[in-house]
Amino acid sequence: MVSLDEAVIARYRRDNDHFEILIDPYKASDFLEGKQVNILNSLAIDAVFEDARKGEHASEESLENVFGTTNTEEIAKKILKKGDIQLTTEQRRKIKENKEKRIIESISRNAMDPKTKAPHPRQRIELAIKQADVHIDPFKPVSEQVKTIVEKIRSIIPISMEQIRVSVKIPAEQIGKAYSTIRNFGTLEREDWQSDGSWIGIIRLAAGMQNSFYEKINDVTKGNASTKILK
Repeated sequence: MVSLDEAVIARYRRDNDHFEILIDPYKASDFLEGKQVNILNSLAIDAVFEDARKGEHASEESLENVFGTTNTEEIAKKILKKGDIQLTTEQRRKIKENKEKRIIESISRNAMDPKTKAPHPRQRIELAIKQADVHIDPFKPVSEQVKTIVEKIRSIIPISMEQIRVSVKIPAEQIGKAYSTIRNFGTLEREDWQSDGSWIGIIRLAAGMQNSFYEKINDVTKGNASTKILK
């Protein structure tokens, strides 16, 4: 469990009822992101309060009326999803910085310049986000924020969230190492084995991954792969 000194209050109000839990702020962020989190182990105290600072516990009657249960874990999850989490300035800064890094990584991996069909460098995306004065929500999932942020930075840099299709030809002597590498990068749409033992495939992958894809394929094939972006 998190210590009382490190825990923050997450609270939920409905009409005249008031409920609070003491929870690890970083585990709360992970939970709202959709990650697997042991909620009970993330609480400083295994209890639901009416006023956590005074140590006043919520009554079982009020818990049953509002949440339909007295199970602390289930109630804590509902409080996190529907309520407010009281962060310190430093906790909010750390969580926002981590969330921003993950958003930049997601955009960099999945977006490209629609004019050049090349991925945007991470630094360019980061600068565009700062220039657009984008608000990063510390508790809103990355996947939900990416689309909105891309729309906001589109006026600053040409950007498109697309996938590309790449044709790949691998010589027979390198296909053993290359095959699993190719499949790990995206969706293999088609593959054909040639009479000389070489392999030709078409893979669909995130546009921002193409440079990493080419580098990895060239590495495992010692530069003997042939690739071509398909329209």
